[in-house]
Amino acid sequence: MTVGHDGSASVGLGEAGAGRGAHRFSHAAMATVFEVHCVHADARYAAQSAQGAFDLVDRLEQDLSRFVENSDISRINHLAGGATTRVSPGTMKCLQIAWHVHGLTGGAFDASIGSGLEHLELDPDEFTVRARAEGARLDLGGIGKGYAVDRMAEVLEDWEVLHALVHGGYSSVLALEAPPDQNGWPLTLSAPGPGDNRVLARVFARQRAFSASGVRKGDHILDPRTGLAVLGRRAAWVAVPREDEGAAAVADALSTAFMIQPAGEIAELCRRFPGLEAWIVPEPAEGAEEAPVLVHLGDPAA
Repeated sequence: MTVGHDGSASVGLGEAGAGRGAHRFSHAAMATVFEVHCVHADARYAAQSAQGAFDLVDRLEQDLSRFVENSDISRINHLAGGATTRVSPGTMKCLQIAWHVHGLTGGAFDASIGSGLEHLELDPDEFTVRARAEGARLDLGGIGKGYAVDRMAEVLEDWEVLHALVHGGYSSVLALEAPPDQNGWPLTLSAPGPGDNRVLARVFARQRAFSASGVRKGDHILDPRTGLAVLGRRAAWVAVPREDEGAAAVADALSTAFMIQPAGEIAELCRRFPGLEAWIVPEPAEGAEEAPVLVHLGDPAA
């Protein structure tokens, strides 16, 4: 699979796969399908490790989903001005990453979608969120799957299942150690659009996180800073070295921001953070039937 059914962008696992001894496990959560691809001599042990990872995803969904009554995020979204609520350590870490990327991107990534992130105050030591004023509404859809993928990888490593790749709906992907005798997990970036299977780039991933964002042709997205539609970008992919804490969550948030930010700002971020890569597909001119053009920014060897 290389693109979503709705024509949005995603990351595909190349046909070479993991080779002999490979296992694949799937689980539905967070309105998508999470998968573990791994290489291990004991299939039953591998299945148990994957189930442990999936169990964690289910627990995270109960905390992070705004659609779950009394979740951490639901309680935050109903805070009155001056009120405070406690959240789980996992929720706090995810929120800290969201706040960090909000600052890095000048607000192009905004977990409150423009409703007032500045009204919320985090206290990581006490695991509390305080509303300076009411009205902020969090939606972690742009970062939650990536955070879940990060945590899944930690579970697999605790089980010493090291040659693995995990993903959430192919839009959030994290490669751990490569399959034996391979340089990395083979991934593809393909043309965004229903029925378009053209591969725009092939990469081999090891200890890297990837994320993809995109829109169907003719659709648009809103800049949370202005509330106005942003045109000119069909898709964006991001790769982040796993040495960065919460790499898949960061990649998730950046791919959302890179659908909005000008190419010059993206290039500057790639220069500031060695190993950060981005690929963007500009929207063709109106009425044009041009083939997708992939623009690559950043240096994986930096």
